[in-house]
Amino acid sequence: MKEIYLVGGAVRDALLDLPVKEKDYVVVGATSEEMLQLGYRQVGKDFPVFLHPKTHEEYALARMERKVSRGYTGFTFDASPSVTLEEDLLRRDLTINAIAQKISTKELIDPYHGQADLEKKLLRHVSPAFVEDPVRVLRVARFAARFASLGFTVAPETNALMKEMVKAGEVDALVAERVWKELERGLQEKNPEVFFTVLSACDALPVLFPDLTEANFTALKKATSLSEDPEIRFAALLQSLTPEQINALCGRYRVPGVYKELALLVSRYGAVYSQALGLNPEQLLNFFQSVDIFRREARFQKFLTVCEAIGLNGQASEFLRRLQGVLKAVNIQSVLEKKLSGEDLAKEIRKMRLDVIRNAL
Repeated sequence: MKEIYLVGGAVRDALLDLPVKEKDYVVVGATSEEMLQLGYRQVGKDFPVFLHPKTHEEYALARMERKVSRGYTGFTFDASPSVTLEEDLLRRDLTINAIAQKISTKELIDPYHGQADLEKKLLRHVSPAFVEDPVRVLRVARFAARFASLGFTVAPETNALMKEMVKAGEVDALVAERVWKELERGLQEKNPEVFFTVLSACDALPVLFPDLTEANFTALKKATSLSEDPEIRFAALLQSLTPEQINALCGRYRVPGVYKELALLVSRYGAVYSQALGLNPEQLLNFFQSVDIFRREARFQKFLTVCEAIGLNGQASEFLRRLQGVLKAVNIQSVLEKKLSGEDLAKEIRKMRLDVIRNAL
């Protein structure tokens, strides 16, 4: 084994004085056989990635990539010992992610001027090969959302390349799982609305999320100020969409059920929420049953937060939370002890809950 380098986000974040969450290493001049002999465990299927025998951190052999077909999977790899560090860094997406640090000397290797772009606060592509991987459009949008608060923007020439990729149809080749993975990560960044404004700037938004507009991003921004929960942020983002549009988007990108359920709840019952102060006990109980507060209490709390974020009647949340607390305190054990039939039992419990709501009002 010749040299080991710390690469990517760990080097970038250290230079930005940010917490380093994960460390990735590149090994130059080694073979898979040598790594295995040293006790590393291979985990990569498409290219050689190994886990350190003690720390379990990832060590990848330096590699080069060559585009052979459309889409993000259309690559062949060369991970032979002759691949240099500079060749490995050349395949990376952004210059700020293409800085390495030699483990043995702590020396920084920065052949593509990533440190200069950190100073300029620019997200700039490393090479023209950037256009070969459509996932990079989403990654740039995600990094923009992460570092917007630090003043980072997308370099004009990188935005131009991203436009070329969209025009060439590369973005159409993105698979659902990759889109959702980057979107979910983007929702958890400091400024998730920037994820979508970057996609809009390179013309990818109409291809990937045709139903979203500036109003959706404004709602997302407000939700971000209220909660770090990506489910709440996602539901706020889709607040203006119809249930049909939400189902279509979630189906297209195989969005997990918990995200879709909350977004649908807001779409279907947001209007009822906004009128809550004027509802009678029957209507209120019907609403509570429709949103299933008796079994899905936590989801209902998220629903209320989304409704607050998208600017619906703010007083309704306090009112509904108070009623929910009153209903939660109802002891239905006495009704259950009557051993009524299913229909009669439901009527009795409903009557009890209605009485409680009337008293609370």
